[in-house]
Amino acid sequence: MDILIINGPNLNLLGRREPGIYGTRSFESFFPELEEAFPDHTLTQFQSNHEGAIIDKLHEVGFTHHGIVLNAGGYTHTSVALADAVAAIATPVVEVHLSNLHAREEFRQKSLFGRHCAGSISGFGLESYRLAVQWFANQTPKRVGFRV
Repeated sequence: MDILIINGPNLNLLGRREPGIYGTRSFESFFPELEEAFPDHTLTQFQSNHEGAIIDKLHEVGFTHHGIVLNAGGYTHTSVALADAVAAIATPVVEVHLSNLHAREEFRQKSLFGRHCAGSISGFGLESYRLAVQWFANQTPKRVGFRV
């Protein structure tokens, strides 16, 4: 099963950025553990601080991969274009956030693209990614409507 993890703006600074909210560990140091935990799946990662690059990546893999794990960072709350891109693709998307959005500022409590996703996971730090990948690992292609 091919699963792409997309990280949006400022997530390249994990481990250094606001550690009280986002933790002290980088995604790069965590990713090999994900690969090891799911050896029967091909996990890849992509990070960009640019909205258009994230949309381009969704278009590129949105009809070929089995799943996408998307942490869009601040674009979650602001990007209609990203919401349209998630809605346009066939590949199921699981929305992920490190912090509990419902415990954050009011503007962070709304996701513009969450309604187009198979589900949302937030508040478990980097473990949120593992939970999302586990969900995909538990699915059969027929159950989640894969087109591969």
